[in-house]
Amino acid sequence: MNQETSERRAQIVYFCHGGGPLPILGDPGHKAMVDFMKQLPSRLARPDAILVISAHWEEKVATLLGAQNPPMFYDYYGFPDKAYEITYPAPGSPELADTIAGLLKKDNIAARIDPQRGFDHGLFIPLKLMYPEADIPCLQLSLIRGLDPAAHIALGKGLRGLMSENILVIGSGFSFHNVGAFFGHDFSAPDPANEAFQDWLIETCASPSLVQFQREQRLTLWEQAPFARYCHPREEHLLPLHVCLGMAGESARLIFNDRILGKRGVGFLWE
Repeated sequence: MNQETSERRAQIVYFCHGGGPLPILGDPGHKAMVDFMKQLPSRLARPDAILVISAHWEEKVATLLGAQNPPMFYDYYGFPDKAYEITYPAPGSPELADTIAGLLKKDNIAARIDPQRGFDHGLFIPLKLMYPEADIPCLQLSLIRGLDPAAHIALGKGLRGLMSENILVIGSGFSFHNVGAFFGHDFSAPDPANEAFQDWLIETCASPSLVQFQREQRLTLWEQAPFARYCHPREEHLLPLHVCLGMAGESARLIFNDRILGKRGVGFLWE
């Protein structure tokens, strides 16, 4: 372990946050994910703050949630009433939002702060499982409209000034996000296309045989991966991974490799 790595305090994770509120509602297809989320904090140092890059927020420029006490933003529909009674009253962190906006602007990345938007389910579903006490300050960072993969790797690099902070950065997405493929099939049925893409992600992010430039190049050209557009007809659930990898600047450790709603998903940790 080199000196730079041993001094680094930030922890970075990319994982699958599941289908809407279903993990909280007890859906059996999310058992592996729920079990993983509940035990994940035991593998992490307790952070002073949590920054979530959510697949469910896109803005013209990188935007940070700046509310002192963010409200709930139920960005799903058609679920039972109790899905709209979920609460996650964690405090925000306007000071950290200011710091991150400054870091991004210093790196010539346009950034702004939204003082009104609330926590979407890309944050409150996994964090309610991970840190149910809701006592760690949380904020979100949006994706950038247009969903350019290189821009999101650059966005991650713009966050590297946080590496010395005791912060947990979460890329909250889903490594397989073909909504139509989740339903209307036997959950135990094999899906070779899904398997091939997940294997490609593992090689890209966790293989020690690749250098960082190669990892970034592969994610920039992710559409060339096996069955890429089958797994991601739209890439908003993949791009939080680009931000994480860009920030980390090194290979990851595979920490989740299981099925959610019958489809294989993966998760990575940089620490």
